[in-house]
Amino acid sequence: MKVLVNGGINPSALDGWWAEGYTPEVGWALGDGLEHGDDPAWDAVEADALYDLLEREVIPEFYTRDQRGIPTAWVKRMRESMARLTPRFSANRTVREYTEQHYLPAAAAYRLRTSNKGAIGRQMVDWQHSLEQKWPTLHFGEVKVETRGEQHVFEVQVCLNGLDPKAVRVELYADGIMGSAPARQEMKRLRQLAGVPGGYVYSATVSAARPPADYTARVIPHCDGVAIPLEDARILWQR
Repeated sequence: MKVLVNGGINPSALDGWWAEGYTPEVGWALGDGLEHGDDPAWDAVEADALYDLLEREVIPEFYTRDQRGIPTAWVKRMRESMARLTPRFSANRTVREYTEQHYLPAAAAYRLRTSNKGAIGRQMVDWQHSLEQKWPTLHFGEVKVETRGEQHVFEVQVCLNGLDPKAVRVELYADGIMGSAPARQEMKRLRQLAGVPGGYVYSATVSAARPPADYTARVIPHCDGVAIPLEDARILWQR
């Protein structure tokens, strides 16, 4: 990464930062991006690949010059590398993003919690105490799924046993596909269960592109201004 600001071009194994930064336009890659431990046979494979890469691509590109003695393909790759990678893999970007995305929001959250003699902070403490007392008794009841055309409609019974429904979030969760982000769909509280104190029915509609079995209902804490799961990592899964 340090050579980027001076126009250096990277040929490297696909691990660490290079697994994230590599494209054919900015440098060269070695290996298949997988872990092979201390296998000496793989070391030999990568050594051969490195020599082959240097002989067939890196060195010819550097020494192929135009009439002015400029390696035009090399310079093009160098410029592409600097333009794409330097802004991403730099201390300036890191400090700016940490400041904008973390430090300043944390400072603002602190001022909010301590304002009005800490009124909001006390509310958050009361919320956490309520979770500690009542969370162990939370449980799921019946789960119903109905497929209507291109949508699955879920209805889930949740017994909160006196916990304020506003203190939690009920959602459907499905793992991501092919490295994509997980699917999270908040469930809406429809009604209270008759004859079940603290029992409610929650509902959500999701695409039928995935089977219903991919989705699981869960309960997580919720409170405005509280970072979940950083400040409270409780979670209850429907079994």
